[in-house]
Amino acid sequence: MSDLSQLKFFILDMDGTIYLENDLLEGSLDFLTELKAADKDYIFLTNNSSKNRADYQQKLQRMGIEAAAEKIINSGEITASYLAEAGEKKGKRIYLLGTDSLKEEMERFGHQVVNNIENIREKPENVDYVVLGFDKTLNYKKLWDAHELILSGVDYVATHPDLVCPLSGGKTQPDTGAMIELLAASTGKRPLIVGKPSKLTVDYILNRFKLKKSELAMVGDRLYTDMRMAHDAGITGILVLSGETKAADLKEISSEQKYFDYVFEDVAELKNKL
Repeated sequence: MSDLSQLKFFILDMDGTIYLENDLLEGSLDFLTELKAADKDYIFLTNNSSKNRADYQQKLQRMGIEAAAEKIINSGEITASYLAEAGEKKGKRIYLLGTDSLKEEMERFGHQVVNNIENIREKPENVDYVVLGFDKTLNYKKLWDAHELILSGVDYVATHPDLVCPLSGGKTQPDTGAMIELLAASTGKRPLIVGKPSKLTVDYILNRFKLKKSELAMVGDRLYTDMRMAHDAGITGILVLSGETKAADLKEISSEQKYFDYVFEDVAELKNKL
């Protein structure tokens, strides 16, 4: 854990931390302004792989937040980068359970999405990886194809493990983690997870922005992704109670689950402590 005054770079979760679905959380703009005034840098990071950085750039802009595309990272980008560096061949042949935005992200890193190959279930040799993202276009064919390919021995990667995606009014929708459980039940196999809480995400950020762990903090609302990643990667974890995790939840966790170093009601309170 680093003292708040020593921190120079903040990884900011978005949904539940900066905004909730389509509504900017109170105090978020002032918090970002304070970071800039204090000469502290930041990026936005989300596990939601159903959209790419251009989508999020437009969403933030609608909320009054101007952010360069390079300062917005999601688990789809990190997964695509990881796959590009895996093995000797840069571009991989991917069977994708994901949206068109995730497909574009894979192609941006030189990968080929091979979902259109006829009878793909019978041709596992034409697939290097099955990749599972937050697939809002999921259908039975994709599940069956992925099921057979995974059982055939094709490497299996998931962008993130979030079970649900938070919505306004306390509602949720099934996320990639729930889809992982479905395929785990049918295949008996689990994927390599690249997004939060994987240390692969922190490694990607450290390398890309040339940072030291001592100057880096993760700010987020989820214990089992945001804070678990900070804990496992050895960076400062700052929990905010504006999203999934609530104050009552903290009474239920064990000392082994206390992954965070600081806890605040929201980023507005964090701003006052910087």
